[in-house]
Amino acid sequence: MRNEQEMMKKLIDFAKNDDRIRLVTLEGSRTNPNIPPDPFQDYDLSYFVTDMDSFKENDQWLQVFGKPVMMQKPEDMELFPPELGNWYSYLILFEDWNKLDLTLIPVHEANDYFTHSDGLVQVLLDKDNLVKHEVIANDHQYWIKKPTAREFDDCCNEFWMVSTYVVKGLGRKEILFAIDHLNEIARPNLLRMMAWNIGSEQGYHFSVGKNYKFINRYLPDADWEKLLSTYVENGYEEMWQSLFTCYELFRNYSKAVSESFGYKYPDYDEVITKYTKSIYRN
Repeated sequence: MRNEQEMMKKLIDFAKNDDRIRLVTLEGSRTNPNIPPDPFQDYDLSYFVTDMDSFKENDQWLQVFGKPVMMQKPEDMELFPPELGNWYSYLILFEDWNKLDLTLIPVHEANDYFTHSDGLVQVLLDKDNLVKHEVIANDHQYWIKKPTAREFDDCCNEFWMVSTYVVKGLGRKEILFAIDHLNEIARPNLLRMMAWNIGSEQGYHFSVGKNYKFINRYLPDADWEKLLSTYVENGYEEMWQSLFTCYELFRNYSKAVSESFGYKYPDYDEVITKYTKSIYRN
């Protein structure tokens, strides 16, 4: 696998030698000083260009970065409609297993890019002095934030209401329906509540990572093990127990958050727990 210095040199040298490319930025985890580097990190780059169509005519120019073994062009797919407007992206896995996520952006949209940036941006090349302000990469946008009373109640409401869909799926013997609602909606709100409690105890100057991937660093070992046990979903009884453990964890953490911030603890818990147990017994 080529190292970071080799990859970055190739990506920047190409941009330096191509007059169509006026500005180059690096995004994502490689700009974040709080993320330890590892060989699995993508190279997330953007080229701001004067002529999009000339790049899109064919993909041969990408060969300069290495031999692709897999490539996806999200803006050229039918099943998954594009979401980037005038931008065009290439997701490339090379034969040495480096992965490049390269986005082409019309150069006149540079201001919009920086306006809507998540903060994890580093300017690598600026041929025309387009960037008039200092850009310092930071992950502040992803730091834990103190919830308002309404946000707290909304989270509780969503968790307990969506749990009824999990129950319904299990009651009907529709396990994939139940798994989907637990994984996609209910558990993410449990993780959100856990993060809020971590913030209340340790402050709001850090992130627990994308998809809460670092949350185990801040949880008691027993709670981390309980959380992991909720991912056991290979049968109906296993799903019921995962759901009940989610209830237990959400109850404990939401009560802690309500006490910490002086927010009213809602009565959703009592009602939905009673409902769930009545269906489970049948």
